Amino acid sequence: MANDREDRLQRLLDRQDIVDCLSRMARAADRMDRDLFLSGMHSDCITSAGPFVGGPEELYDWSEVLQKDAYSATFHKLLNNVFEFDGDSAHVETYYFFVGCMGENNILAGGRYIDRFEKRDGIWGLAMRNNYVEWTSMVPALASPLGEIADLAVNGLPARDSSDPSYERPLTNRRDMNIPGG
Repeated sequence: MANDREDRLQRLLDRQDIVDCLSRMARAADRMDRDLFLSGMHSDCITSAGPFVGGPEELYDWSEVLQKDAYSATFHKLLNNVFEFDGDSAHVETYYFFVGCMGENNILAGGRYIDRFEKRDGIWGLAMRNNYVEWTSMVPALASPLGEIADLAVNGLPARDSSDPSYERPLTNRRDMNIPGG
């Protein structure tokens, strides 16, 4: 019985390591953080995404140009995951929702990553990915309802690089206290 419990606990840790890896890669794509993106993949990983089929560095370089040319901001939201483990290999299906800001319009897309992760030297990393875009839509962009708040930028503004507030350590607040309507 103890062995079963230990095996289950190890699988929970493995699942969490893979989810953390997926989350790092999504964040890295939105923040255009090459090192963070590559940290989720084994160096011999092969990815198939649209017209692209190749390795991690080539994927990042191709994607960076595509995203900088097409979008002023991106948003990758990871949804449900399904895991099948086979020793130090895991087949993982992850649904995703994508938004790309294109000025007057935003593209919305939904799809799935069908991945094979491998645990090498105790570290889970992506070994193969097929990206399936299942639907897309274009919607008009609207002005931000927060745009008229005078001091909103004091804590920083979203950025597609390491100047993004999510990189600030320790996280601080530089805005004055304000309770609307209070």
